Amino acid sequence: MPSNAEAPPPPTPLRVPVADSHTHLDMQSGTVEEGLAKAASVGVTAVVQVGCDVKGSRWAAQTALDHEAVHATVALHPNEAPRIVHGDPGGTSQPPGAGGGWSRQGSRQPGGDSALDEALAEIDRLAALPQVKGVGETGLDYFRTGPEGKAAQERSFRAHIEIAKRHGKALVIHDRDAHADVLRVLKEEGAPERTVFHCYSGDAAMAEICARAGYYMSFAGNMTFKNAQPLRDALAVAPLELVLVETDAPFLTPAPYRGRPNAPYLIPVTVRAMAAVRGLDEDALATAISANTARAFDF
Repeated sequence: MPSNAEAPPPPTPLRVPVADSHTHLDMQSGTVEEGLAKAASVGVTAVVQVGCDVKGSRWAAQTALDHEAVHATVALHPNEAPRIVHGDPGGTSQPPGAGGGWSRQGSRQPGGDSALDEALAEIDRLAALPQVKGVGETGLDYFRTGPEGKAAQERSFRAHIEIAKRHGKALVIHDRDAHADVLRVLKEEGAPERTVFHCYSGDAAMAEICARAGYYMSFAGNMTFKNAQPLRDALAVAPLELVLVETDAPFLTPAPYRGRPNAPYLIPVTVRAMAAVRGLDEDALATAISANTARAFDF
């Protein structure tokens, strides 16, 4: 996504306020205050700020403490765990199994299992804080992590599940190209009472599996993309009481603004696209999403 791309115009405000269930304010332009004000002006009155590493999780917890409209989750992203264990030269050139893609913390030396344990202990500490409403994003990502990194990912995922259950917090799942293994680990460990599939990426059949288990499914701007019919099919069969909406900003900007910077103020664009798929009145969907998000994250 070009950093100099023009921000999309504000959409018509929602009549019924909702929350953005997954965003990264620390990766967006402007101040937190500006982002929250712009979101509130279109009916997005709360956001869940998601941590992806130790530094980002500390920032999320502090930002939630400082702003009533922000709720935090804390975790090591699935691609962060292999970086900690195997090392990271920084940039986009990663060693086999070490995550691939951009790392906010730059280069680092391999830390092994002890470094992963140390990072998990800090996530555990942060998860106990009252302004931290969830543990995530955690899970499995086979798109950016090769075979050598899978063991570290799965160990980290299992540890996050235990942390979420012990602290009574929601679990926020990142699942990329790993549906079967994510569901397997959740079944083996026993999922927390409140489990959210962030940026839901499965099909309708998987949505039915998630529904039976009581997992929340959070839909992002990519459900508006032309090639995303499987996501729309999943949304069509997902129980309304388990549906959330998110931006995953600054990523996954909804159509017709794909490729431009995303932010919580664009949530109404996705809500309206979701309402069309469900055949629901916009206000009815927003009312359900608002209640679902508050229930999922206990705020």
